[in-house]
Amino acid sequence: MDNNAKDIITVKGLTKKYITYKRGSGFKESVKALFVREKVPVIAVNDISFSVRDGDIIGLLGPNGAGKSTTIKMLTGTLYPTCGTIEVMGYNPTKNRKNYVRQIGAVFGQRSQLIWDIPPLDSFRMNKAIYGISDEEFEERVSFMAKLFMVEDLIKRPTRVLSLGERMKCEFIMAMLHNPKVVFLDEPTIGLDVIAKHNIRDFIRRMNGMGTTFILTTHDLEDVEQLARKVIIINKGVKVFDDTIENLKKVLGAKKIVQLTLIKEVGTLDIPGASILERESPLKMTVSVDLDRMPINEFMAKLSEQCAFSDISVKEMPMDIIITHIYQSKGIEQPDK
Repeated sequence: MDNNAKDIITVKGLTKKYITYKRGSGFKESVKALFVREKVPVIAVNDISFSVRDGDIIGLLGPNGAGKSTTIKMLTGTLYPTCGTIEVMGYNPTKNRKNYVRQIGAVFGQRSQLIWDIPPLDSFRMNKAIYGISDEEFEERVSFMAKLFMVEDLIKRPTRVLSLGERMKCEFIMAMLHNPKVVFLDEPTIGLDVIAKHNIRDFIRRMNGMGTTFILTTHDLEDVEQLARKVIIINKGVKVFDDTIENLKKVLGAKKIVQLTLIKEVGTLDIPGASILERESPLKMTVSVDLDRMPINEFMAKLSEQCAFSDISVKEMPMDIIITHIYQSKGIEQPDK
């Protein structure tokens, strides 16, 4: 991404409030609620502001019910904000909707744009007509993306006979046919196997390299670690983190993960800055090392004095541990896995 790129999305003071009705507990309260309904205000998104640069990939994270999907819906123009402003490529998503939707794409992991009983290629042709794509552009784009995904033959089969991974590849082709500048992804790899996830991530990287900006919501932290350059974390509608992926990794300071296979079981480690995170078995453990307190070479020397081991590996702090720390420090319940 160009470091001098301009902001393509600007969000200021975005808020979405709902009114729901209190449900009575028990038969008596339920009957009463039929005649007297008590209103309960809910703030799904509360005064969120952020920006996205042209050509970036942004990870939007948070536990279930945090407001991620509500935010995406407001960004795509399918939901009106209560207050605040959104500008995407100079468009107000809800006021310039007809022109705006021609500039964006969307893939929702749990909702399909494809028609179940016809081949994806026929669904693509419907989008061709909707977006006014020329015959030449259509053939060129379908051919290019089908080859990237290796689905040249699959797009001619009925959607209902395709696997989940195959359908998701076709969903991406559908979303990218009109060459959108910005694409919104909501759980795009949910339920996919390792190979399908790799193919989807590789496709996103290729399209991003050609200038497409992506906004990604996911519970799969590997999606974020492999794709995103910036991470926004929200909870209960409030933004709790907004920075680069590099700075996210610095949240816990200069820490490393050391995985050990021991020759003989040990109870504890008496090394400053080191703590046992997990014991996979009596002879296997994972240790966190704070490099600000103990340089790795000194840690290794002290470790050799306290235990004998047959194998050792030093790794970066996993993303899930960093995100868990942010959740816990902000009093956030962790999302379901």
